[in-house]
Amino acid sequence: MTTNALGIYEKALPQNMSWEDKFKLVHNLGYNFLEFSIDESNERLSRLDWSKQERAEFRQAMWATNSRINTLMLSGHRRYPLGSRDPNVRRKSLEIMQKAIDLAVDLGISNIQLAGYDVFYEPKTPQSHEFFLENLQKCVDMAAKKLVMLSIETMDDPFLNSMQKIAHVKTQIKSPWLQGYPDLGNISAWPENDVVYDLENNIEDIAAVHLKDAKRVTPTFKGQFKEVPFGDGDVDFEGCLKTLKRLDYSGSFTVEMWTESASDPIRKVRNAKAFFDALFAKVGIEQEKI
Repeated sequence: MTTNALGIYEKALPQNMSWEDKFKLVHNLGYNFLEFSIDESNERLSRLDWSKQERAEFRQAMWATNSRINTLMLSGHRRYPLGSRDPNVRRKSLEIMQKAIDLAVDLGISNIQLAGYDVFYEPKTPQSHEFFLENLQKCVDMAAKKLVMLSIETMDDPFLNSMQKIAHVKTQIKSPWLQGYPDLGNISAWPENDVVYDLENNIEDIAAVHLKDAKRVTPTFKGQFKEVPFGDGDVDFEGCLKTLKRLDYSGSFTVEMWTESASDPIRKVRNAKAFFDALFAKVGIEQEKI
């Protein structure tokens, strides 16, 4: 059987817990690791400016609980995009990237997931595309100096919504430190994508995989990319996992959920674990021991 680590997104867990208690909960719920979030909120962006003492305390909490973080999920670029028409925003986006790389090094995180948006709140233009590529090259150069992987996520946005498109970006920016992070929900939701073909043709560019359900985009429906309960969406998880097993994918999976403010987030996370336990057993994937 293929053995893979299974993680849980930080935003799935209760908010008001110490890091040590949160890491213990991750293991108690049956997951191998936590995926750390730097999103566009002021609260999480402020983590980029943690003091040495704060970083040391976080590391100590990981070590005390025999925990690890596989990926820093950097979605703060939604607010400060690499492709912005505003030069001040672009400078801020690069500053965020450098701080994220330095934080990842200090916390022992080897992979940063990069949101694949040229811009999010601005109109998309050929110029936003060019600014994105220009600044992505700078980000990759920064990461390479510290031996940190940047992995572009397939998005809920047509700009980079498949591994095929990410592979094309890699023809423009040639570096072993730039890879892809497919979100099975995001790929499956776009009607132009053949998810099996997309995974087969680009398996060598996959650093990690997000497990998330979604509802398909149609001519009359813009799709639903977040907060779709597992099994209620259109993702053929069994088929996708069978494909990844056949391709001998040995990287990690992360269950992506946004339940930190739910009335009973622990129950929802436990239910998600049971959902994927059954699928893993069915397709022959063994989870790494905790």
